[in-house]
Amino acid sequence: MASLLASCHLNSSTRLTQNKCISRSTYIRAASVERAEPKSTSLAIVQNGNDKLEISRVINGMWQTSGGWGKIDPHAAVDAMLRHADAGFATFDMADIYGPAEELYGMFINKVRQERAEEFALGIKGLTKWVPRPMKMTRAYVEGSIDRSRKRMDVKTLDMLQFHWWDYSDRGYLDALKHLTDLKEEGKIKTLALTNFDTERLHIILDSQIPIVSNQVQYSVVDTRPQKKMAELCKISGVKLITYGTVMGGLLSEKFLGSNPSLPFVGPSLNTPSLNKYKQMVDQWGGWNLFQELLQTLKSISTKHGVSIAAVAVKYVLNQSEVAGSMVGVRLGLSDHLEDSRRIFEFQLDKEDEANINQVSRKGKDLMKLIGDCGDEYR
Repeated sequence: MASLLASCHLNSSTRLTQNKCISRSTYIRAASVERAEPKSTSLAIVQNGNDKLEISRVINGMWQTSGGWGKIDPHAAVDAMLRHADAGFATFDMADIYGPAEELYGMFINKVRQERAEEFALGIKGLTKWVPRPMKMTRAYVEGSIDRSRKRMDVKTLDMLQFHWWDYSDRGYLDALKHLTDLKEEGKIKTLALTNFDTERLHIILDSQIPIVSNQVQYSVVDTRPQKKMAELCKISGVKLITYGTVMGGLLSEKFLGSNPSLPFVGPSLNTPSLNKYKQMVDQWGGWNLFQELLQTLKSISTKHGVSIAAVAVKYVLNQSEVAGSMVGVRLGLSDHLEDSRRIFEFQLDKEDEANINQVSRKGKDLMKLIGDCGDEYR
């Protein structure tokens, strides 16, 4: 296959980054652009060639099990996971570094096998991430890491393995991905994906014929960096986006409308790792006053449709053509947002709604210039 990174004259169908392009005819190779239609608007399919996975468009994010959001009782957490699955939200996102997340999934999937029909169990999807420490990516090390996740999650085959890499100057990420591709062919992984990779590295990975189905990135009405470069590559290649930070840890909610975090003991506190993380993003984007203007705009739209601010924020991101699913964090056994999640699929944003959101969002600073491309905040 001709190099996807060859220099060429750019046009509207191949433009990506300066002096780097992909032709549509070259790329139809692996990323099955003709995708099967999902069974309903609450489901989506990610696919590359014969690798295919159906997932919930609203995904239960399990970062909150790693500490900092309150003590998790394992049995209460598993019961909460079952309630989410019963409600139709049967895709769970976790990582090897999210505390007990993979073990909780293992407990949960066993409960499903015991208490639900086989067809129901087949609809459950566990998406995990592998976040290795910098070191030589040997076959033995990669396979041992994947086997550990399989054991924790109590599954023969991982539905999706999302790979993260810390340092692009170390090209060992290609070695790791080639070993992961071999493990996929051997039946230990069903679909192979990325998390927090930028557009340039996704180019390189696809050019190396690694069968990537999705890339998990930060994406919200505040952080629209994936629209800049990543979405165009996804459109050409068929790789889909799975998004996190879409409700900004809860900042995009009625709770923070009219609040002032600079006043101690007044109003809601930034008392979780995710709230603190995304408050920093707000500060970089445009500050709290502009954020309040955005919340007011979202509130007006949410009132119009009879839904919450969070539902509007998620719907906006799900409406982006290259987005397969968006994460909603779950504090298992402590609180949930099932009713909000259901409502996401019961209304539609009209052109005026999206124009009003874009108008305020674009008043903020260009985070692409400040932070860099998707995932650059981790490097």
